[in-house]
Amino acid sequence: MARRKGLLAQILDARKQAKKLEAQAEARRHRELIAEQRRQEAEAQREAKQAEAAAKKAEAQRLRQQVQAQRLTEQATAKAAREAAQRERAEERRQATEARTRVQEAASAKRQAADGEFAVKTAEAEFRTEAVSNTLAEYSALLRNRNRDTRNAALELSAALSHGGPTGLVERLQHALAQSRYPEGLTGRVAAHYDAASRELLIEYELPLQEAVPTVVAYRYTKAKGMTAAPRKDSEIRALYGDLLARLTLRTLAEAFDATSPDIVSAIVFNGYVSTKDKATGRAVRPLLISIGSERGRFAEIELDEPALDPVLCLRGHLNAIVSPHPYDLEAVQPVVSFDLSKYKFVDEMDVVAGMDSRTDLLTLSPGAFEHLIRRLFEARGMKSWVTQASKDDGVDGVAINNDPIVGGLCIIQAKRYSRIVGVEAVQALAGVMDHKRAAKGVLVTTSWVGKASRDFATANGRIVIIEGRELKYLLKEHLDLDVLIGLEKLPPGWQKSDID
Repeated sequence: MARRKGLLAQILDARKQAKKLEAQAEARRHRELIAEQRRQEAEAQREAKQAEAAAKKAEAQRLRQQVQAQRLTEQATAKAAREAAQRERAEERRQATEARTRVQEAASAKRQAADGEFAVKTAEAEFRTEAVSNTLAEYSALLRNRNRDTRNAALELSAALSHGGPTGLVERLQHALAQSRYPEGLTGRVAAHYDAASRELLIEYELPLQEAVPTVVAYRYTKAKGMTAAPRKDSEIRALYGDLLARLTLRTLAEAFDATSPDIVSAIVFNGYVSTKDKATGRAVRPLLISIGSERGRFAEIELDEPALDPVLCLRGHLNAIVSPHPYDLEAVQPVVSFDLSKYKFVDEMDVVAGMDSRTDLLTLSPGAFEHLIRRLFEARGMKSWVTQASKDDGVDGVAINNDPIVGGLCIIQAKRYSRIVGVEAVQALAGVMDHKRAAKGVLVTTSWVGKASRDFATANGRIVIIEGRELKYLLKEHLDLDVLIGLEKLPPGWQKSDID
């Protein structure tokens, strides 16, 4: 019995051991399965990352290829444009050559048909007449034949400004404008300056002299008189010259605006000069015939290709240009300028008018109060005005600015609160200060009067205005509603007591 129990125990132990081994085997298989799953998951993640990296690399390669293709396309387009322009110029030269050939062949045919000098001279007269007509036709087509390719230079000019500053911009602009083709005899020579702070471009243009306009209408050959020329009327020559200058101005402004972007150039100041000799002195002179300041938006309103456009009227009426009234006589004008008021030292404004009663005697005012009264008078007439400091003002009592583009400019004011005559030396000193300050006009205002020498000097100068006491009294009444007195002890010749009471 004891032996049976021992055998059963052994069997049970064996079964337990077998189950234990089987459990251990099952746990090992489970761990191996989990490890295999983790390995497969890691492998899958690695393959996913590799696939993602490959996709990104492929996308980057595609973008590089796209950029390269775009660059090649742009280069091809630019090359095609250059080739087209070259073909166009070649075609123009060919047509010009053919035209000259046809004219020459026609002249030769006429010579052969007539078999004599008469036919030759007649053909020559016709050829010269046609040349005159062609010159005027080319002048008339200046706006239509302007260089429209300057629009393609805007990006280049922006890059030139970024890398080379204003100098780089100007150099690239001059190069772009130099590509414009002009009729024979017109240079199109340009100098420029760029102010980055105001985004303003200044252009100096070399205008042609009146000799550029043909003085002959037509040529004719007769056996009796030989070759004769029908002269053009002076009035027509002057009109053609003014039209030519206006067309050159508008063309240059158009090409300059096209070549620059609005964020770089918002306005252009154009000054057109001619280089010649002063017949009175023989010295070289360079009078300014046209000066204009135009904002981009204002200029964009002009339809340059419209045949009905009158260039002269456009400059004067639409753009308010300062144009020489007699350009054929080389009568110069004042340039459009930006006034630098930093050179003057101004004092604080004083409200003199508020402290005056209706019958204030101007001679009782202090010099400073009188100067501020004159400042108020100029402001009432639509000008900006300041009173300068009493010391170190170079003889300037006040400064005023008239913004009118035709007759405006910087004005120097001298205020003389005198009870006796103002000597001619005061007017002469005013002229000197005007030249030193480069002022457009000078005004001497006095409570008294001036003599004949002062008036003659002002008339000869042409830019000095004298306001005497009785006129001052009238102006103060008209513009400031002040009925003032001027207590002069002695009346000047020709004045009445009512003039100053």
